[in-house]
Amino acid sequence: VYIVERKFVRREYYFAILQDRKTQGGVDIESVAAENPEAILTLGIDIDDGLKKDDALSLAEKLGFSPQIREEAADMMQKLYKLFIDKDCTQVEINPMAESVEHEALSCYSNNIVTYVNYFCNLVLCMDAKLNFDENSEFRQKDIFALRDTTQEDSREVAAAKYNLNYIGLEGQIGCLVNGAGLAMSTMDIIKLHGGEPANFLDVGGGATAEQVTEAFKIISSDPQVTAILVNIFGGIMRCDIIARGIIQATSQLSLSIPVIVRLQDSAKKLIAESGLRIISADDLDEAASKSVQLSKIIQLAREANI
Repeated sequence: VYIVERKFVRREYYFAILQDRKTQGGVDIESVAAENPEAILTLGIDIDDGLKKDDALSLAEKLGFSPQIREEAADMMQKLYKLFIDKDCTQVEINPMAESVEHEALSCYSNNIVTYVNYFCNLVLCMDAKLNFDENSEFRQKDIFALRDTTQEDSREVAAAKYNLNYIGLEGQIGCLVNGAGLAMSTMDIIKLHGGEPANFLDVGGGATAEQVTEAFKIISSDPQVTAILVNIFGGIMRCDIIARGIIQATSQLSLSIPVIVRLQDSAKKLIAESGLRIISADDLDEAASKSVQLSKIIQLAREANI
C-alpha cells in the first residue's frame, strides 16, 4: 500500500526530456499527440548550451503556468534537465507536472489574542516520474544501477547481461543464436517466412568466446517453450571454429534433447561433424531455417503426445 499526501491540483501538464522524437509516455499523451498535435510543445536543446533560463520561462508561459509561478516552473525544468545530463538519462518524464494550490494557516499572538490567518499559495509539483537510464553508463552511475531490482526482469535477460550477450525473450519455439543484430533480425524474419516463430533474439557479438556460446545455449534451452535451436554465424566478424567448439561444449554439457541446427562452413563444419554429436548442419540460411521449423514442429507434436 502506497499512501501519499493529497494535493489539490489546479492544472496538470505533461513534461518530458528525451533523446529522440519518439513519444515514450503513457497512453494519454500518445492519444493527445495523435488527436491534437498542436497541444504538444517541443523544444530542441543544444546539449552544449543546456536548457537556458529564457527558454524555460518561455516554455512555462506557453504551457500555461500562472504568472506568479513561472519562475518556479522554469527552475524546475532546468533542474530536471540537469538531472537528465548528470545521471545519463535517456528519458525523464513527469506526468503530471502540476500547479497545486496549497492551503496554510498561520497563528499570530498579540495582546493575549490569537489570530488565525488563512492563505493560499501556488506550487509546482512533480507528482509522478518515470526515468530511464543509459545502460552503457553503469560504470559511472553505480549508485543508480545499485537500485536495479532484477527480480522484476526476465531472468534469462539478466543472465545474458552477465556474459555480455544481447538477449530478448519472445513468444516462439525456435531459439536463435546469431552474431550481429542485423543478421539476428534477418534470421528471425526467415524463420517466420518458413512458418515458425522465434523464441528469442540473441546476439553473441563479434568477439564471443566458447564460454559465452555455452552460456548462450544454457539461456536459450532454459526456455521451456523452445523446441529447436538455430545457430547462424557469419564468419566475417569472428572465428567460426570458436562458435563450433562452444556448440560442442554446450551440447555435451547440457545433454540437449532438442535438435540443434547450425549454419557453419569449412573447418567449423568439420569440427561439428567429427564431434559425434547429433547436430544438424546446413549450408545456407534458407535451408537452416526450413530444417529448424520442420524439426520444431516434430518436437512439439512429440511433446503433445507425451513421447
